[in-house]
Amino acid sequence: MTQTAILAGLFLTAFAAATLFPAQSETVLSALIVQNNFPLWLLITVASVGNVLGSCVNWGFGRYLESFKNKTWFPFKEGALEKAQARYRKYGRWSLLLSWVPFIGDPITVVAGVMKEKFPVFLLFVTVAKTGRYLILAYMVSYGFAGR
Repeated sequence: MTQTAILAGLFLTAFAAATLFPAQSETVLSALIVQNNFPLWLLITVASVGNVLGSCVNWGFGRYLESFKNKTWFPFKEGALEKAQARYRKYGRWSLLLSWVPFIGDPITVVAGVMKEKFPVFLLFVTVAKTGRYLILAYMVSYGFAGR
């Protein structure tokens, strides 16, 4: 497998992991760090860009989601979207710092779109959260577990 294909796989896994699809970008990133075939900064950058872009897709989806809430195929139970919006109003954009957390992070990015969070603010908070998570993971794999 070429180095480009490996990095593309990391990017796509990180992208998918940020959407509502199940994927484990941390596992892929950790394996690549342990293999030590790429500069650490490159792996963190590729994973972060993919993960942030996936969250941007969620934000875009959220921007238009509410216009479909009266359709029979709408994916959320009645009241669930209103409950999520109430939480976002309570905690605001600061909740985007939890966008890296499994199970709750992806829905937060969708709700941010529903709530019409300004994209530059969204991008800043999500980038800080997701890149920070990968930096911590890379440190733990490199120095905490692998003894590098």
